[in-house]
Amino acid sequence: MRTREQRASEKRARVIGRRWRHNPLCRRTDVVEAWTALVVSVVLWTGAPLAGLAAGWWAYDGARSTAAEQRAERHRVLAEIVGGSHASAPRGEGDRRPVERVNVRWTEPGERARTGVTRVPAGAEAGDRTYIWLDREDRIVPAPTSGTVVWQHALAVGACAAGVAVAGVLALHALIRRVAARRRLAEWEREWARTGPEWTRHRT
Repeated sequence: MRTREQRASEKRARVIGRRWRHNPLCRRTDVVEAWTALVVSVVLWTGAPLAGLAAGWWAYDGARSTAAEQRAERHRVLAEIVGGSHASAPRGEGDRRPVERVNVRWTEPGERARTGVTRVPAGAEAGDRTYIWLDREDRIVPAPTSGTVVWQHALAVGACAAGVAVAGVLALHALIRRVAARRRLAEWEREWARTGPEWTRHRT
């Protein structure tokens, strides 16, 4: 015995089939709607994922290049924590762990000791050692973008691109259906204006 869902599915299939078959009741707007539904299905199942994949790959390539440039321009040194600080300081990109700002001191080979402010995991004490990142002008900067952050950025961009593609296709489909419905109503009104008087005359 067929379920209600099966009967509803068969009914929809018969309605769609009538739109594709040539018959006097099949109007041009019905054909346009049927073709539009087919195109929308293809785009939603293939176009949107491909758009997301392309956007994600583009974002990944750009973020990876940026990370490589950062690694080339920055270098890491070992520093000693010398005290707390309330001044602002750079934070590692993509880092969500609890941190605190501290004063640090470091010495590079052949240079005098330098001090600065950086962020370290919460709980660090004076005398502890931590790695810091310096740019070419020996300023403390955030750590280069990690591979995890690069992938997160690429996945986020890809998902957004796929979502935008789906929303755009559905919005266009809704617009086409709305226009087709208006055209269909206009055709019905014109045909009724032509055939209505004949029905009225036959009844009288």
